[in-house]
Amino acid sequence: MKKFTLMLAGLGIAVSAVPMTAAMAAPHPAPAFQAWQSINSRQANLDLRIDQGVRSGALTRGEAARLRADLNSLSRLEAQYRRSRPGLTLAERRDLDRRFDALSARVRVEKHDRDNRPGRPGRW
Repeated sequence: MKKFTLMLAGLGIAVSAVPMTAAMAAPHPAPAFQAWQSINSRQANLDLRIDQGVRSGALTRGEAARLRADLNSLSRLEAQYRRSRPGLTLAERRDLDRRFDALSARVRVEKHDRDNRPGRPGRW
């Protein structure tokens, strides 16, 4: 009876350890700066960041309008690339990624430039 109980306890420990070892062996997700995002998710992410910036007051309405115009321009460029004969090529994808990175950096800069905040240099 003792052997059976010990064997059952050992089996329980082994079964509970399998998910943990599988989780430890799984590759860790890539950091955010390396993770690939689809073009649609990047567009949605940028649009949400612009909306959040307007709501929080970090972006002025004019800044948001310019950023949205640039985002719409990128959307039109993507559509143009997709309509072209071979479809969206790797070079076009890289071009879009580069442009999205630049726009994302502009959103970050515009959100942190202290417009419309008390104590801003040059403010009347």
